[in-house]
Amino acid sequence: MALPKPTLQARPSAGLSFLTDESLFAATGVRLGFSRRQGGVSEPPYDGLNLGDHVEDDPMAVAENRALLLDAAGLGSTRLLTLNQVHGDVVLALDDDAAAAWEEVAPAGADGVAVAVPDVTALLCFADCTPVIVVSPSGAYAVAHAGWRGALAGIPAKAVAALAALDVRAGRAVDPSEYNAYVGPHIGAECYECGPDLVGRFVERFGSSCARGADHLDLEAAVRASLAEAGIAPERIASSGECTACRDDLYFSYRKSGGRCGRHSAFAGRKE
Repeated sequence: MALPKPTLQARPSAGLSFLTDESLFAATGVRLGFSRRQGGVSEPPYDGLNLGDHVEDDPMAVAENRALLLDAAGLGSTRLLTLNQVHGDVVLALDDDAAAAWEEVAPAGADGVAVAVPDVTALLCFADCTPVIVVSPSGAYAVAHAGWRGALAGIPAKAVAALAALDVRAGRAVDPSEYNAYVGPHIGAECYECGPDLVGRFVERFGSSCARGADHLDLEAAVRASLAEAGIAPERIASSGECTACRDDLYFSYRKSGGRCGRHSAFAGRKE
């Protein structure tokens, strides 16, 4: 089955809003999303739909927010999977063989997961870093967190490789050029000022498109280059095109808030 070309549209639901691909859902049953901060029950500075349980928000509010999002996405009956995100490049894999060991493996620290089982939703948290979701025609998918360290280490490509390995293990002959990839809201190059040395490392690794002058870094350019290295076709990459720092009314921005804020998410799930 050939996937429809990837697109992202805002889907309002029950007072919440997230970006999703309706055509992909119709074709595969995979509901993916990039959540926004509206709705939810968290109080300032985490208002309103904070999904991060590591930012000193009320844990009960975070749990309620997560439940609200899953219900709005039609995934309320699924098992929620989260990771101990450490700004690295480790991508875990979850299929029938790995399910029993998941609770032991996940807390160790990882920034991506590839999933090939139904009735679970993988959810990762963000507040300026780049969310990446990759979906196979098989219905398997991967969700990854690409901060600058992860992006430089190639976590988008590693997420694709982990997804491809699950397809192979299941006996599915799917080439990564047939996958869809989605790049969620993140801090844009115009707002991402950093040292020239770091910009130079990205240019050396991924090319000059990563640099906006000497001291501004284009993370999306690096993510796209990493996905391309893994075999993702350029026309199969969809981006939200939204900067979290410019649109802190819609998303959480660590830089714009001064370091104290909630977290929005990238999530994906598929029901049986």
